[in-house]
Amino acid sequence: MMGFPCLRINGVFYACVKRSTGNLIVKPSADRVTELVVSDVGIPFAPHGTAFREWVAFPVPGEDELADLPAEAPAFVDG
Repeated sequence: MMGFPCLRINGVFYACVKRSTGNLIVKPSADRVTELVVSDVGIPFAPHGTAFREWVAFPVPGEDELADLPAEAPAFVDG
């Protein structure tokens, strides 16, 4: 998708990483995009100056925001 590494299901793109910023870009509904942007969780995805209605960017989190994630992951692994 636009030259970004991406994920897809049945040939449809739903997430990618913007190389220049490292931002995670995902495709929720337009209403969800608005909710995420208004709550300052996400930022508009506007690669050429115009925001895409159904795409939102998530800035790269700081190390402190990621510190607990490795400890959480085993709880979701079936074993």
